[in-house]
Amino acid sequence: MTDVTLPTYKAKDFASDQDVRWCPGCGDYAVLTAMKKMAANLGVIKEDFVFVSGIGCAARFPYYMDTYGAHTVHGRSPAFATGVKIANPNLEVFLISGDGDLLSIGGNHTMHALRRNIDINIVLLNNKIYGLTKGQYSPTSEVGKVTKSTPFGSLDEPINPITLALASGGTFVARSLDVDVKGLTILIDRGAKHVGTSFIEVYQDCNVFNHQTWFYATQKDTRPENTIALEDGKPLVFGADRDKGIRRNGDVVEVVSLGETYNEEDLLVHDEKNLAQAFLLSQLYHPEFPEPLGVFYVDDSRPSYNDQLHEQINAVVEKNGEADLQAIVTGSNTWMVE
Repeated sequence: MTDVTLPTYKAKDFASDQDVRWCPGCGDYAVLTAMKKMAANLGVIKEDFVFVSGIGCAARFPYYMDTYGAHTVHGRSPAFATGVKIANPNLEVFLISGDGDLLSIGGNHTMHALRRNIDINIVLLNNKIYGLTKGQYSPTSEVGKVTKSTPFGSLDEPINPITLALASGGTFVARSLDVDVKGLTILIDRGAKHVGTSFIEVYQDCNVFNHQTWFYATQKDTRPENTIALEDGKPLVFGADRDKGIRRNGDVVEVVSLGETYNEEDLLVHDEKNLAQAFLLSQLYHPEFPEPLGVFYVDDSRPSYNDQLHEQINAVVEKNGEADLQAIVTGSNTWMVE
């Protein structure tokens, strides 16, 4: 980061002068609050933050952060964020966009950013719908979803963002809720400090076109029974009375009641370093299972792509000297046309 004396920031110092134009009640407001809280305490000067987005409601994010930013074209935000980080590795790059932008037209770019382990932070706001274009089904919409573009119900199996991130080689993969500002702030902060690609899926409510789709996971009266907190080194316990848990039974997992037959010693213990277990946990779906929240997987051993790239460039320059750009463009096979 830039070598300067760091000012003391507050969250409000990262609020831009732009009117926030999300629908009243949109879950994006809570995510914006969490992001400003994180930025104020990360230990990075404002001038070193860059927020990149694509197209969609969530893509307005760069306008609302008083930092540098880029509102890019549909689906190409991971490529833009990659370019920004490679051009200036000292920048703290955040990519904020929705499930449609990052998993549909931008799915390939998202996958390649993850497999390369670019040192950027991807925050995917998943409301299971296209909000900006007024309510068409998205790559995360459930089978049978009736929308303006699927009047008789969607036939598509939904993408699981966590599974996709894990399979693509993501080195920091997590999930949170829009309403849990405290928990989301902690996750974003931890992801930003991770060297490599951090990927955080946020269950986000579109209260106009897909309201209540996550209510089973976000409401105070339903959340304890329908979600489970992932804490490294701790058994997977859930329930309003913490009387249920996740137990491994051969190659599968099952929900068990704690008491006479099973206790916490019988439960699966979360291990952030265990990729196979992370994948297994990513397959837990409501209502059969509680859905995991927190960090699924972390791999701190892989170097970032941008670090490797600049090391490679420096090694080549040291061996061969500075290159002549015109000579490279001209090449060895040229013709003079008279």
